[in-house]
Amino acid sequence: MENEKTKIKSFTDLNAWKEGHKLVLMIYKITKSFPEDEKFGLVSQMRRCAVSITSNIAEGFSRRGNKEKIQFYYIAAGSITELQNQLLISRDTNILDNLKFQEIAKQTTIVQRIINGLIKSTKSINFNHNS
Repeated sequence: MENEKTKIKSFTDLNAWKEGHKLVLMIYKITKSFPEDEKFGLVSQMRRCAVSITSNIAEGFSRRGNKEKIQFYYIAAGSITELQNQLLISRDTNILDNLKFQEIAKQTTIVQRIINGLIKSTKSINFNHNS
């Protein structure tokens, strides 16, 4: 059986990035329907957060040291939490209907879970090399 790690040659091979990219596309699509007066408010914030998630996964992947990798993965995780907050605001101000909110919130949870696994596995590699 082929080792899973040998298949990962680029950040785009990481499930965290793939699912994060789906989230970015969802955010871009949904924010197109936001009110014009939110263009420089929530729309800008939400898009920046979503892009930050995949950008930090990509940057973390390219770092050589596991400590640095983990730092970028934690930043990505923080951006997810920030985006979840903005989604709640969008729902609670009736900009985003509950059905769309649930759909995107579910995707944020998927991405969050995968990033947490990525952090955990990177830490265990770090731990095993230091043993």
